[in-house]
Amino acid sequence: MPPISSLLRDWLSGAARPPIAEFFDLKLLHAEGGTATIEVHVSRRHHNPTGTVHGGVFADLADAAMGSALAGLLADGEAFTTTDLAVHFLVPVREGTLRARATVVRRGRSAAYIECDVQTADVTLVAKAQSTCLMARTAA
Repeated sequence: MPPISSLLRDWLSGAARPPIAEFFDLKLLHAEGGTATIEVHVSRRHHNPTGTVHGGVFADLADAAMGSALAGLLADGEAFTTTDLAVHFLVPVREGTLRARATVVRRGRSAAYIECDVQTADVTLVAKAQSTCLMARTAA
């Protein structure tokens, strides 16, 4: 598997996207210095039975942004996994562009805490998320 930094570079350049980004059509706009921004256009195909965007879409978008923010801080040979993810839904959304902006708040030696705001194109805050990730050395 290629290093995470090369995966982010490929995604940013449009050369390749992670499978989940393909599935949701996530667009990585920025990933640098412990921050990342990802965008997705949502429509009726993302709706739950009540006619609004399903919470899982918000969770996947925020998780991808937070993971990308952390991935940009990893050293060669480091990997991570999300151990805790919480999403607070503030405003229902039916369609439009959602933008997730994530920031690594604290990165220790083996764990990191990341926060994310999800906004609409008119900058309405529609969800807040946070996660905890554990880092580990990858096998050589």
